Amino acid sequence: MNGAPRRLRAEAELSRRAVAIGLGAALLSQPALAQAARSLGAFYDVRAYGARGEGKTIDNHAINRAIEAATKAGGGTVVVPPGRYLCFSIRLRDNVTIVLTAGAVIEAADPVAHKGAYDEPENDMEEQFQDFGITHVHNSLIYGDGVSNVAIVGRGMIHGLGLDREGPGDRWHNKPGWKSPTELGITPREARLRDPKERAVLGRANKSIGLRNCHNVVLRDFVVLQGGHFCVIAHGVTNMTIDNLTIDTDRDGIDIDCCRDVRVSNCIVNAPKDDAIVLKSSYALDRKVICEDVTVIGCKTMGYAMGSLLDGTYRQSSYSSVDSVGPLGRIKLGTESNGGFRNIQITNCTCENSRGILIGVVDGGTLEDVLISGITMRNPVNHPLFVHQAARLRAPAGTTVGKCRRVKFSDINVSGADPRYPCGVAGIADGPVEDVSFANIDVTSRGGGTAEDAARVPEDRRVTSLEVSFMGTLPAHGFFARHARRLILRDMTFRTEAPDARPTIVLDDVRGAIIDGIVSQRPRTTAIDARGSSDVTTGDIRNFG
Repeated sequence: MNGAPRRLRAEAELSRRAVAIGLGAALLSQPALAQAARSLGAFYDVRAYGARGEGKTIDNHAINRAIEAATKAGGGTVVVPPGRYLCFSIRLRDNVTIVLTAGAVIEAADPVAHKGAYDEPENDMEEQFQDFGITHVHNSLIYGDGVSNVAIVGRGMIHGLGLDREGPGDRWHNKPGWKSPTELGITPREARLRDPKERAVLGRANKSIGLRNCHNVVLRDFVVLQGGHFCVIAHGVTNMTIDNLTIDTDRDGIDIDCCRDVRVSNCIVNAPKDDAIVLKSSYALDRKVICEDVTVIGCKTMGYAMGSLLDGTYRQSSYSSVDSVGPLGRIKLGTESNGGFRNIQITNCTCENSRGILIGVVDGGTLEDVLISGITMRNPVNHPLFVHQAARLRAPAGTTVGKCRRVKFSDINVSGADPRYPCGVAGIADGPVEDVSFANIDVTSRGGGTAEDAARVPEDRRVTSLEVSFMGTLPAHGFFARHARRLILRDMTFRTEAPDARPTIVLDDVRGAIIDGIVSQRPRTTAIDARGSSDVTTGDIRNFG
């Protein structure tokens, strides 16, 4: 009776030694890497803990045993060799690195087709101000809650075949017919489980990787295909590096929510049906938490058909979203904005065949000190660069309109822009966008705007999400601004491939603006329309014919 356990322990020890010796030999010729390897601690091969990797056996129990063994030893490296590992919940633990070797695939199991279930959602709130998918992380293929010094690295793949891509919505005081658990005399959990949509997703998962209240996290080099509602979502995580990921999915790619000191670098994200890289400040931590000190650098985002990034075909996506504009795949900041944003840099990125860069606040909170620079954008399907403030206020009662200020765009080239959607800013009457500047921007659009387009007065909607497609075709072919204070437009070139009857720049309720170094195909006398605006200073406005 005792032989099997002893044999299993012996095989595990032999496997750990073999992996360590193999990796060590590979590193001997590289002293710097060998020195780093000596600090990694022990190696734990998941096959030594019972993982099969043949795509039929449920392997998460074995992988979790390897993770627990590593963390109990004070930390170590869990190695996933080549193979296909069918898994439900994998739980990250302190001081553990998971290495997905080349050829290793962790496949998300489907509770309908496979025996087992994912861990249940962990949060029960009096009010839920964001969708179900954002609120929880335990219902993920791989998750960490309150862990430190963790990493997932390597050239393997996470394949989210069994993950959900939709889910229940929000539950808060502005929803028709909503009553709080307190009013109903029940607990928040009981209130949640009264919702048939939330009961239906128990035991299911909708995220590839979910992180909450973690510290010192590294995600590097692996591939995510079809990653569920969210490929990577992080709430309240500090000191995190996400580097060189390749993501090809049909919902969100990378979500950074209420985090601090985060670096997202060198990632390629194809997400035709949702955002590619998005920063949020939701209420998922059940309090307002600012998202700050985040850098997105050297990334590429796009909106081609899912799978066509990985197979290299880059097929056009037929998805047009609920607004019939086209695919998404954008970089965005502010879908939820309860806690606000501060010290954000988005630089040296390429955006292709996707929606443009959109930032702002709609749920209160303050967005400030945001720098966006060095962007190359090809064939955006809507506004290339836009700042939006509104008053949806999906937040605790009493939350007031937020602020959006000190935002700088610079050194950006845009080609193939849709003529209906110029760059711009749009605040609201009681919440104007403040101190936004655009410098050294070059935009080429297809043109063709008509006199009727020039005469349009876009809808001025106060209560709305961050998306601005509700305004429709705008009356400027280059830049549109409404409800803004202290706006600077400097050294901007606007080209149209076909003649366009609209002014280059339209200002509507802008108080204080400097416009200088503008080059367009409109003569100076008709290049700018400053309707209902004041303190507008115009400098060099040139027509290149």
